[in-house]
Order: sequence, then C-alpha cells, then structure tokens
Amino acid sequence: MLPVTDDLAGRFRKAYAAASETTSWRRPADPATAFAALAAACTELGIDEWDLYAGHGAVERLEQELTTLLGKPAAAYFPSGVMAQQVALRIHADRSGSRRVALPDLSHLLVHEEDGPRILQDLRFEFLTRGFQPPHVDQLAAIPGRLAAVLVELPLRDAGCLLPTFEELADLSAGCRERGIALHVDGARIWESQDHFGRSLAEIAELADTVYVSFYKGLGGLAGSALLGSEDLIAEARLWRRRMGGTIYRNTAEAVSALVGLRDRLPLMADCAAWARSFAAALPESITVQPPVPHTNQFLIFTGGDPDKINERLVAYAESSGLALGSPWRATSEPGRAVSELNIGDGALELDPVELAAAVAEIAADTM
Repeated sequence: MLPVTDDLAGRFRKAYAAASETTSWRRPADPATAFAALAAACTELGIDEWDLYAGHGAVERLEQELTTLLGKPAAAYFPSGVMAQQVALRIHADRSGSRRVALPDLSHLLVHEEDGPRILQDLRFEFLTRGFQPPHVDQLAAIPGRLAAVLVELPLRDAGCLLPTFEELADLSAGCRERGIALHVDGARIWESQDHFGRSLAEIAELADTVYVSFYKGLGGLAGSALLGSEDLIAEARLWRRRMGGTIYRNTAEAVSALVGLRDRLPLMADCAAWARSFAAALPESITVQPPVPHTNQFLIFTGGDPDKINERLVAYAESSGLALGSPWRATSEPGRAVSELNIGDGALELDPVELAAAVAEIAADTM
C-alpha cells in the first residue's frame, strides 16, 4: 500500500521515521540499537552459545518453547515462511498421492509468491473460499475427489485478517479427518488470532496436522519462521529444509529476536485487538471496516475519496503531529473508493482510540 508518487513516498518514509508516536508496533530506529537490544536479551534469556546449522543454542530453545505453546510434538526452524509452507504441503502431497490443495483464493501462496508452489512443488489448487469468506466445512464438501491438504490462513490477511469462529474451524478439521485430508494452518499471524478464538494456542493448533508460524510480523523478530507437526513429519521437513538450502550456518540473532517477541509482544496481542475494536467502533458511518468488528489488531478500512488527496493529508498530519497514523491509502476496484490497512501495536496502547478515529475521519473527509 505505497503512495502513488515517488515524492509522496519519500515524505512518508521521512515523516514516519521521525515520528515520536505510532499506532503500530514500535521498532528500534536503527540496526545498532536493535543489535544492542539483542545482545542484552542474550544475557537476560541465558543464551550463551551459538546455534549450528539451526541446531542447539537459541534455535533449540525457540523450538522447545513453540512445542510447549502450540502443543505439537515437534518444531523445525525455517529461514522463511514461503519455504516452510511449501515443505509442509509437499510432504502432505507426497504422502497422500495427490497434488491437489484447497485454499482461499486470497491465500498468500496464490497472491504473493509468484506461482512458486505450483512451479516448484507441482501443486494444483482448488479454491476453498473466494473473497472475504471465512472457511467452512460446507465449502470443503463442495470440492470432490482426493485432496492432499486443506490450507487455512489464520487470519486471512488480504480479507482484513478475517477469521472463522472456533466452532467453524473445528467442524472443518473434523471434515478433513473424515476424508483423510491433512489440515495445514498458515499461522503467520496466529499470535494475533488467539483472542478472537478465546482458546489457547494449543487448542487451536490441535485442530491441524501442521502449523506454520512467523516471527517477524506481530512478534517483531528479525526474520524466520517455524513448522510444527508430528515428529516424523518434522524430521522429513528438516530433510527438505536442507535440500532447499534453508539449513543456514547461523540463525542465533533471528531466534533470539523471536524469543524476545514471544516474551514481550505475545502478552499484548489481546490489548491491541481491544484497542482496534474501540477505534473501529468510533469511526463515522462514512468509513467502513473489514471485518465490521475487527477479529484481530489488523484490519482494512474503506472510505469514499481520492487516495492521493487522503495520503497528502495523512503525511501532513504525521509531519505536524509526530504521529504515524496507519498505512498509506490506495484505490480500490470500485471507482471513487479508497482502502488502507491498520496494524495496531503497542504504540497505540498509550493513545486514545476515539480521538484517533476522529483524526482519521477528518483526514479522509471531503477528498473527492
């Protein structure tokens, strides 16, 4: 969601870098500050040895914490979520004898990965859902024939971080098991989803055969991800990780940053989601929200108007107030309508959601 003009993009970067307040997650201003914080975290967490090819040290510690949090027998660190999910789906496809995977048409795998899963793993896709729809067992029943896996993205980011209810997810899980289909969770933002489900992470993960989690999004890590599942599947995943060039010599910095995110950010997720809901409820009727009541701390907002004019006002607001208020706006497929995405982090918790809703309404008003 970048501004249209290069000049405006430069102003955004400068204003947001200089902002003293933000509605998003606060991050270190420069690499030196971030690395100094990681060095201190090594002492705080008792990390006193390097990992070696994603074994031992902080990586082993991280994998152990993940198996405890999500209740899965085993976990493997991966340098990227793209690799982790391709590995998971390839294993499910190889084991099932089918290359067909059902997933949302807005899935990250289809929208943002340059057709990699099909080209590299020979996967063939069926649409479980289309557009702004949560997954449901009836949608699975409408797809005939053998499937290697069903993928659900929790939450579905391109649909405003949309989630099913826990009961809908449980029904879908049961439907998969009745047909012998593996259920894989794209849990890049599963940390943010727990509050909506009202269940433990382990209860959510229990419904799936494999779960992928990310460390650099809500948790604020440097990079990296993990795949969780049964011991034999994760052993096979480690083999594929090496084959695909993902068993990197040193991963300690990334693993330590993930441990810090689990310690410091995970406990704030419910508060950030509550702030997001208060903000959304205070918006005027001219600004709509997807989902209408945010399921997580991240959601889409829509308004009538010219996105270029809104962005001019938004960057001017940041320059004058010192507050980075959400992402740039862009045009939608509907003429005369604009959309933005808000990702509420710890920076917002010290701010008034009602006041900032009024500020967004003023920035977006009368921009046709």
